[in-house]
Amino acid sequence: MGDRTGDIPPWMDASYEFHFRDPHKLVQNILKNPDFKDELDYTPYCEWEERSDGTHSRRWHDLMSADWAWNQADIIAQDPETHGSTFVPIILGSDKITVSVATGQNDYYPLYLSVGNVRNNVRRAHRNAVVLVGFLAIAKTMKKYANDAHFRTFKKQLFHSSLSKILETLKPAMTLPEVTMCADGHYRKVIYGLGPYIADYEEQVVLAGIVRNWCGLVSPCFDFRCLGFPWDLDGECGNRTRELLEALIEEVDPGTVWDEWGVITDIIVSISPVSDIHALLAPDLLHQLIKGTFKDHLVDWVCSYLEETHGSTHAMEIIDDIDRRSDCGCPPFSGLRRCAEGRGFSQWTGDDLKALMKVYINAIEGYVPDDMIHAFHAFFEFCYIARHDIITEDTLEDLEDALNRFHEYREIFVSTNVRSNFALPRQHAMKHYPGLIRLFGAPNGLCSSITESKHIQAVKRPYRRSSKFNALKQMLLTNQRIDKLAASLVDFTARGMLTEPSALSHLRYFEAGQPDATEGDELEEEGDAIDGEQALCDIRLARTIQRHRARTVLDLAEELNVPELPMLIRYFLYDQQHPDGPQSSTDMLLREMPVYRGRLDVFHSAVATFFAPSDPSGTGGMHCEHIRANPSWRRGAAHYDTYLSTLDNIHCFFSFAFLNKTFPCTLVHWYKRIGSQPDDITGLWMVHPSFEDDGSRESSVIHLDSIFRAVHLLPMFSNSNPIHPAVTFDNSLDAFKGYYVNKFADHHLFEILS
Repeated sequence: MGDRTGDIPPWMDASYEFHFRDPHKLVQNILKNPDFKDELDYTPYCEWEERSDGTHSRRWHDLMSADWAWNQADIIAQDPETHGSTFVPIILGSDKITVSVATGQNDYYPLYLSVGNVRNNVRRAHRNAVVLVGFLAIAKTMKKYANDAHFRTFKKQLFHSSLSKILETLKPAMTLPEVTMCADGHYRKVIYGLGPYIADYEEQVVLAGIVRNWCGLVSPCFDFRCLGFPWDLDGECGNRTRELLEALIEEVDPGTVWDEWGVITDIIVSISPVSDIHALLAPDLLHQLIKGTFKDHLVDWVCSYLEETHGSTHAMEIIDDIDRRSDCGCPPFSGLRRCAEGRGFSQWTGDDLKALMKVYINAIEGYVPDDMIHAFHAFFEFCYIARHDIITEDTLEDLEDALNRFHEYREIFVSTNVRSNFALPRQHAMKHYPGLIRLFGAPNGLCSSITESKHIQAVKRPYRRSSKFNALKQMLLTNQRIDKLAASLVDFTARGMLTEPSALSHLRYFEAGQPDATEGDELEEEGDAIDGEQALCDIRLARTIQRHRARTVLDLAEELNVPELPMLIRYFLYDQQHPDGPQSSTDMLLREMPVYRGRLDVFHSAVATFFAPSDPSGTGGMHCEHIRANPSWRRGAAHYDTYLSTLDNIHCFFSFAFLNKTFPCTLVHWYKRIGSQPDDITGLWMVHPSFEDDGSRESSVIHLDSIFRAVHLLPMFSNSNPIHPAVTFDNSLDAFKGYYVNKFADHHLFEILS
């Protein structure tokens, strides 16, 4: 490719290797995996729910519930040779990764595969529904040729040619059906088709054959691609039809097509005989929204605004205080990462950015105009709505409303001279989300966070186990062995040869390289995805009794400096004995209450398990988190969580037996709501600590079953004064007069508090 006269670049004569496994066998292995027998959809479907007024709303969930799969099934049904076949969409995803910089630039380009019949919850739970196909070739050259137009085109052609070769064994069954075994034990006639491709924007440019800064996403009608010009992406965009592209390629000079229409005509695409890969680019929550719009745009714009307004020196001081607010000033919470030296990372991970999103609104309050906070709030709402496990027509209306508000309030960055326009492909992609959801279902099942998480098991750990010399073949062999072990485990378990808990613990040990933690206090701050049947909520005390803590009521009252604890327990026992009584304990005389001053057991945590399919969860959508009341978390500062039922801060977990019945309970400090509506600027509910007349915190003892799950509170800084150095994350719940209830702490809380 390119002119070979004169100085011939080395890349023209170089050979390029890519290693892969047979994707046909990988697809068959997924389809017949008995572990997925209840998690596969063999036919497309449309799902509706009834509203309260009797009307019906469409629901989009998995890929097979969306319009694209339905349209493909119609095409299959119209062809006599394929009529009656089960459609199996092949989902591909690729993402470059660097596994070692210190010992040399070791870059790899893994290609992953899944099938669209597998439901989103299984794909997101990493249950072997996403497998490594191989490693694509990475073309490299000397710096003098790196920006050569011929070399850039060659890299794109190498990518497409590699994909075409890898998928060669699948192509016959893309036009003529084959019979294969499925997870339920039945044989079906199936026909394969190229499905949505999971990729970040840079790879979407390569896949779509477009010039960088143009849009390559498909329009809602699917027959057209977006014709958004890079100088006006935030304006009205037309449609780019196949007929238009064919006419441009035939009649117009390639250079003109490149410059004026953003199309690269030199790339030969032969990946699928029946599908147009250009029209199969999936929405990407991680790179388009979180890493792109949030980090690369909005956070950087805030820094630019501060520098433009206050000058470089003062702006750096403000940014340092924003870092302290978002780190030291925020109470601990599951999944919230801490950065003692600020957030000046050389490389941000997706988890770092998601953690920053949870606390950023209140951290910048007082330093930026209100409209900037409105813009962040609208953008966060868009992100969290798009992450819903099930999206309805009403949800899409909320999504479009959040997008419109974001477009309205982001104009503040123009009026403050931070931006001149918003012609940005990643922000422009947000316009396509409603249409792409109708085509491909909920975006959380097609997000690049799935492939990035797969990097750990498929690339990073095999690389560490290799000799580091010619590591690629060793990594493929390791992946092959892990897949065989996993397949054997499923087969042996299905035959009753292994008990499932034992088998799963052995597999997790091999994959993670470490045993499972069993005690709540030894687990990480992150919440855990767990398998199991769906349930609304279940909460239990940790298994370990804290033997070094107080063992009687009076001793615990002295240890906690809560002298009224014996009285609170008496109130608690009365309410437990008279749950449906005409009078509550507050209406009764103290002498009429039961008395208990005996032995009790103290615990440092409880485990809440609840249905949260939009967050990291098991195949049943279940998620567990640890609610803590620990005076010395990991031998350091105290860790006291706040829970959601009413709104209280947990001070101590304990249990005791009274009249032959065990009562698991907790001592809580109350909060009261400020106002009857969320805050006008941040959009968050506000609360303040509740005090008795003598100045002590209002407290109660409540049953453990009263707790639903943990909730996160954010301090109300509300001004531009730097946070006091004495304020740290362990005392921030006692350092401020008011707090925001953080609905962005996770997606489950967002759905509850919105």
